[in-house]
Amino acid sequence: MGLISSSWSFKKFFAIVMVAFAISGEFVAGYYRPSPWRYAHATFYGDETGSETMGGACGYGNLFNSGYGLDTAALSTTLFKDGYGCGQCFQIVCVNSKHCNYGRPSTVVTATNLCPPNWYQDSNNGGWCNPPRTHFDMAKPAFMKLAYWRAGIIPVAYRRVPCKRSGGMRFQFQGNSYWLLVFVMNVGGAGDIKSMAVKGSRTNWISMSHNWGASYQAFSSLYGQSLSFRVTSYTTGETVYAWNVAPANWNAGMTYKSGANFR
Repeated sequence: MGLISSSWSFKKFFAIVMVAFAISGEFVAGYYRPSPWRYAHATFYGDETGSETMGGACGYGNLFNSGYGLDTAALSTTLFKDGYGCGQCFQIVCVNSKHCNYGRPSTVVTATNLCPPNWYQDSNNGGWCNPPRTHFDMAKPAFMKLAYWRAGIIPVAYRRVPCKRSGGMRFQFQGNSYWLLVFVMNVGGAGDIKSMAVKGSRTNWISMSHNWGASYQAFSSLYGQSLSFRVTSYTTGETVYAWNVAPANWNAGMTYKSGANFR
């Protein structure tokens, strides 16, 4: 009995210490932390309006409406990771180039597109996004925060940073009576998604498969039911529940906001 009591006392003491650390701010679970700095290169596509950056392989559509604006980038295949890199946020700094803006300011971009390989050009001369290169093809306004646009290509230092989002995740619905396709936007924390599940008001949790980019699908008849989602981060493995996101009379083509998000 004494051993059991001692073990229980230790566990209780450990739990109290962890709570104290959490309250004091020395230990905060569930927050995504910046990664170490690494090196890559960056180019830009489109013009100052950013019109050519709308849409993209992640499926976010109009980037102004989805909340990302023009602080975005297309990732090389190595970073894009078959769409699991969608939504990730990167802090980028121009380095070792005469074209860097004065003071070498940094900017933070969200991954919204894929920069595809160009096998007809050498990886060091035009085929900038060929594997295994890590490369950012930025929206021109974002690139111009770092360097003079006539530079064309610049060496950069970059790191993953937490995605600071206002409000909860957004779920844009597509599909039909027997196929629900959901694009997930405004994801905080690590910004990315590994897996999803949907729950109707009359069903158990239904696993959703990865379609492409930041979209997930369920082949089920869910009309007439309010819908909740279970979202798991690709980077951290953390899971967030977004309850009652869509009402029973939800429709394809609509975007529904939740109060849940990663930190």
